Amino acid sequence: MPRVKRTVTVLSAATAMLLTAPNAYAEVEPGGWTSTSPSFTVQERGCGQVDNLTFTLTCSTASGDQRAERRYATYTGGTRQFEGYFRIASMGGTRISLKQTFNESAAGPFFMLAGERGGRLYAVHGGATLSNAGTVGATVRVNTVHQVGSEHRTYINGSLKHSYASPGGSFYDKFGAYRTNSGSGPATVVWSGVKFWRK
Repeated sequence: MPRVKRTVTVLSAATAMLLTAPNAYAEVEPGGWTSTSPSFTVQERGCGQVDNLTFTLTCSTASGDQRAERRYATYTGGTRQFEGYFRIASMGGTRISLKQTFNESAAGPFFMLAGERGGRLYAVHGGATLSNAGTVGATVRVNTVHQVGSEHRTYINGSLKHSYASPGGSFYDKFGAYRTNSGSGPATVVWSGVKFWRK
């Protein structure tokens, strides 16, 4: 085999291996992470519908419990990292929660990332703008790193956008499409590449 052709073949094989190799470590805050696969339950309330990783609110109702989510297993300590990619496929309404870190000990959301029509992504509690990357059709990467009893950090597309002091207690992750108190559907959100780590 001619040298140039053999070199191209080797590079192609190496590239294929890199593209197919499992990513055992998170890309934000690397070091010492262990991949985990927590169990989850599907939550459909009101006009919420879940089809695998597609989460839809079919109505424009601005009251009541309208949700389509995955609720993951409770954790009580250590540091947890979530990674996922979402794409808002349609947004007829506004102010739809996309990802939550729920404080089970306090019986309420601890951190809630929501999207407005037009693409603004914000922290529901406090209202801080995290990014304007959440436009319809755009794929957005979200990482949350939660040090229980210390701090909760949120990354959008790999950049740190929000930090929040955290109490101790029991927490769990949720994602999908959920009507906030000031929001309404309809909306369809498609998630992909969801991963979890701990240390």
